[in-house]
Amino acid sequence: MQARCHAESWPLRTAFVISRGARSEAVVVVVEVTGQGVTGTGESTPYARYGESVDSVIAQLEPALESVSRGLTRAQLQQWMPAGAARNALDCALADWEARRSGAAFSGPESLPTVQTLVIDTPDAMATAAAEAAARGVAVLKLKLDDRLVRERVAAVRGAAPQAELVIDANEAWPAETLEARCRFLRERGVAMLEQPLPAGGDRILESFPHPLPICADESCHTRADLPRLRGRYDMLNIKLDKTGGITEALALAEAGREQGFELMLGCMLCTSRAIRAAWPLGKKVRFLDLDGPTWLARDAEPPLRFVAGRVYWE
Repeated sequence: MQARCHAESWPLRTAFVISRGARSEAVVVVVEVTGQGVTGTGESTPYARYGESVDSVIAQLEPALESVSRGLTRAQLQQWMPAGAARNALDCALADWEARRSGAAFSGPESLPTVQTLVIDTPDAMATAAAEAAARGVAVLKLKLDDRLVRERVAAVRGAAPQAELVIDANEAWPAETLEARCRFLRERGVAMLEQPLPAGGDRILESFPHPLPICADESCHTRADLPRLRGRYDMLNIKLDKTGGITEALALAEAGREQGFELMLGCMLCTSRAIRAAWPLGKKVRFLDLDGPTWLARDAEPPLRFVAGRVYWE
């Protein structure tokens, strides 16, 4: 067995704007594992919010890649590396290699639903984007919001897409004192879920009031080790392979989360179709799916998945 990694940069077709700022490209780390004439591939997106960079991820991977030649298994990898983008890329590459080597036919669903993300913009621009997405058949819209014009943006999108299901992602940007009133407002506008409104280290207030709508942990939830702290604060978990450190822990987190009463969401970073394929086994286990990362790219990795009318097709 041999393993190697490299970085890739994928320009976006338009700016991706969230509460932390704007991005114009997706920078990913790709791991390839080769043995017995078969190559498995994994991809991760280093995220500065979690103290990661391309250089740090590659530096973390280098000793692990050497261990692959000595027979490092996925089970051993879970103990050998911490959760995060580096372990994700290698774990998914090993899983892909195992699947290809076994020759097992693809047995998952041929397509999965996905939200379409609306990035932060003026209320009018977000309403236009919502109307265009709804006209394409998208059934669930995910609004990125910061701490400004929350009511105006939500009302504009709701007016432009009255039949769409709406979910909100604040990316830790809201002050605690605004939360209860905003939750009531969102419920009145028919919003189905609110994702990570408060900073991960400042979410204790979520225990102190009944939730008018489900509140989902994203930045607060990485692995099963987080579950005890999340009980009583959150109703839903956003599972992302870059946080769990790969598909192995992601599947385990999904099972443990469901057993403990959490609803589930499957998310992604800005990524290519390779990363969405790796997460596919979770698709039927979750309430919401946010798999539209590749739709933001000006060009996708080959072979690309197909996104049509709010669904992504395995092809």
